[in-house]
Amino acid sequence: MTLIPITASKTGLQLAGDGGDLGGDIGGGQGNKAPDLAIAAALKHLPASAPVVIMLHGKGYCPGVSGKDPHDLIFAPRAGHGRSRFVSWPRRLGFALPGPRQPLGLCIALGWDASGRLWRATAAADATAPMLARLIQIIRRADPSRRVDLIGHSLGVRIILGALPLLAAGSVGRVLMLAGADFTHRALHARASLAGAEAEFFNITTRENDLYDFLFERAFSPRGAGASLGRGLPAAPNWLDIQLDNPATDLALRRLGLPLAPPKSRICHWSVYLRPGVFRLYRALLHDRTRLTLPVLTESLATPPEPRWSRLRRRAQPITAPGLTQPL
Repeated sequence: MTLIPITASKTGLQLAGDGGDLGGDIGGGQGNKAPDLAIAAALKHLPASAPVVIMLHGKGYCPGVSGKDPHDLIFAPRAGHGRSRFVSWPRRLGFALPGPRQPLGLCIALGWDASGRLWRATAAADATAPMLARLIQIIRRADPSRRVDLIGHSLGVRIILGALPLLAAGSVGRVLMLAGADFTHRALHARASLAGAEAEFFNITTRENDLYDFLFERAFSPRGAGASLGRGLPAAPNWLDIQLDNPATDLALRRLGLPLAPPKSRICHWSVYLRPGVFRLYRALLHDRTRLTLPVLTESLATPPEPRWSRLRRRAQPITAPGLTQPL
């Protein structure tokens, strides 16, 4: 299994263990360097073309807290089944498969304390961004030619966008942003940075997330000065907006051999990783980039986003609105 669980805490980056954090600070001057060694050892056994992927969760999770620990839930090698919202990200991305298979790459799960109110969790995300940058620097020092890809949901996207301006050119490969809880002006700043200019961004949106985008904008920009990532960005060579519930997107993905199941909800913050078929898309973006180059994907998927609230106006499907108290 090529999965390393790491927690970003007040004392630094630590190996995550049962019931809490184990080991010492990664990359610091003091403490146990076991996390560094674990990463370096895993990299030695990977094929040269295999990616390193860092996963970042959103609001509501807290490492070491029962029922909220992301390493026991969405980042676990085996997570919930059936209707459970806690699907296993590493398994569905192809990293935590059973049996003696050749590893497809190294998957690092970065957990952080995203509990509490939205303002508190957003501040915690901003404090975690430098630690994500430090983790990427550790990987690059151990293997300078290895690409590092990032996938995050909700406030995990804010961590990614905050980390990119702190990194050197060429540090990051592909960035998968799932219903990002952040603003377009921060994305533009990250995209213009040295690391961002050479990265490839996939802004995964859905009109199912409109309510959450609206509430995020109202919470942090009550006068409407900030637009959320769900609105998309102007076209750029290294940026692609993909609205999953756009019928044109659905048709294009089917032509690429990446069909999605029909969306079931009008309002949902988690459909970007719960909708059947989406992880097939994300897995292909990470492991099949020779075929799915950004120009190929742009030609197939570049579609103007539908207006906000357009999904609520569709009468063919029943409204399903999960409670806003669930983890984001």
